[in-house]
Amino acid sequence: MQTVIQLDQVCKQYGTTTAVDHISMQVNKGEIFGIVGPNGAGKTTLIEILEGLRNADSGIAMVLGKDIRKHSQEIKQRIGVLLQSTAMPEKAKVKEVLHMFGSLYKKTADLNEIAAFLGLEDKQNAFIKSLSGGWKQRVSLALALINDPEIIFLDEPSMGLDPNARSEMWEMIHRLKKQGRTIVVTTHYMEEAEYLCDRIAVISRGRLVALDTPRKLISMLGGTKRISFKNPGHSNEKHFAKLAHVAHVEYGADLIKLHSSHIDETLKQLFHLASQEDWMVSGLRLEDASMNDVFTEMTNLQSKEAAR
Repeated sequence: MQTVIQLDQVCKQYGTTTAVDHISMQVNKGEIFGIVGPNGAGKTTLIEILEGLRNADSGIAMVLGKDIRKHSQEIKQRIGVLLQSTAMPEKAKVKEVLHMFGSLYKKTADLNEIAAFLGLEDKQNAFIKSLSGGWKQRVSLALALINDPEIIFLDEPSMGLDPNARSEMWEMIHRLKKQGRTIVVTTHYMEEAEYLCDRIAVISRGRLVALDTPRKLISMLGGTKRISFKNPGHSNEKHFAKLAHVAHVEYGADLIKLHSSHIDETLKQLFHLASQEDWMVSGLRLEDASMNDVFTEMTNLQSKEAAR
């Protein structure tokens, strides 16, 4: 399997803050590779290093077989980037924006083919300011494809989109993979990461804390599941955290969710607690573990280790 991105002990600091802390990993050709982590985890800095927008302080970052520090201009011609917010002239037409951005590259893809692929044929003469968020995101994706890139970096591709537009974006990303392109996605939507990605890197406090397929990351939790039930309204939140095998509590006004590594033992203690406090467990649901659980578990573990 061909490696198209290789990181070896990459570090980046801002003053006394370590944004990227000795990260080593590789991305294979043709995969959708996810990078997830809480705000401030170092995701953006890491991606900016790979895109040639920022230099690492130490370590080596190789993109398409070349050192990004030494060959950034060449590599930029071979990658596409979708930012969280791409600045486009509001009074320009879609086709004008595509031609303008295309002029920045030595090689461009067929603009009509890009428009057809993204369903933009009927929007070519529309002004940018008239487009909805979903259509603007399609234009942004078109700009990321305009140089026929081998690797596409998508930074929060579905942020701000409604459910229908988000599903359409996911479908387009899968179609890009079928073309043989490598796609690197940063997202804070765990559902998105689990649905889209072949492999996922979990970043916390600048460190790589886990990297594997979504299925294997979930299985690492040892069958952890969530117990969901209606909030009784008068029980102390701390009581739930003290139940056996509970790793994390989501305490909402309507629902309480317990993340448990031993579902049977936790349920026994939950019903015992309800009996002691004279309330009934209602609306009980058992939910399979997901990438949300992986994210919570890994980032909580990293925070605890950092606090030691």
